[in-house]
Amino acid sequence: MLRRSVPFLFARAACSTSPRAESQPSLSVPPGERAAAPADRDYLVYVASEATDKITLVRFGPAGARVERVTPIGIMLADPDGPHGITVARDGRHWYATTAHGAPFGYLWKFATDTDTPIAKVALGNFPATAQLTPNGALAFVANFNLHGEMVPSSISVVATDEMVEVARITTCTMPHGSRVNPQGTRHYSACMMDDMLVEIDVGTLAVSRHFMLGRGSEHGMEGPPRQHTGSSHHGDPTCSPTWAQPSANGKQIFVACNKSDEIVEVDAERWA
Repeated sequence: MLRRSVPFLFARAACSTSPRAESQPSLSVPPGERAAAPADRDYLVYVASEATDKITLVRFGPAGARVERVTPIGIMLADPDGPHGITVARDGRHWYATTAHGAPFGYLWKFATDTDTPIAKVALGNFPATAQLTPNGALAFVANFNLHGEMVPSSISVVATDEMVEVARITTCTMPHGSRVNPQGTRHYSACMMDDMLVEIDVGTLAVSRHFMLGRGSEHGMEGPPRQHTGSSHHGDPTCSPTWAQPSANGKQIFVACNKSDEIVEVDAERWA
């Protein structure tokens, strides 16, 4: 059984099925800088491999890195289910992963961390991607990225983690991604690739409270949900094409990654500017 005191981290990798290993560049310390101190404790990292439908638990510590366990995930035998988002509860008892490809929907899965055995799963929308829990672990917010069909507004699924029941599916904008909850557990943020938009959800009401337009030169915040439309045809080609939204450690700023322009947009959460 794993020690619960060991901190859990999570990662995602789109692993190749090729057995051939590629050489890695050596790492060196720049002149004038000191090398980092060696690790003095163990860290456990979950890695989701989209191409092989596996979740790997890796242990990092003073003795180096090693694979602790490999857990298969998914329901389809002929095609990859594509594990994408992965998140661990703060109490270390459970971890959750999304599989992005279903028939026709994907799933959020719940696992026990002591044995990495599945407990339950719940069907969500098309292509469930990034996922995060509220600080108390009661709710999981999952971005339904929706790569399929028309460029139409998609949604954020909210799952009650004890019962593993979807309690809300909140329409936001086209291709939401980068699902993150602020440290206070009061606001959820996601960014929509095709609409140049950051969307804020009130965790208490499970409704869109504000949205922020990220188009270069026309950045501005607005109250309430966005007017529904069909992707980039409404605004022209995206100039930001955001893929991630991350609140700061105190929740006062939200940092949004603009995939298209190679920029980070910092939004003041109080002034919404």
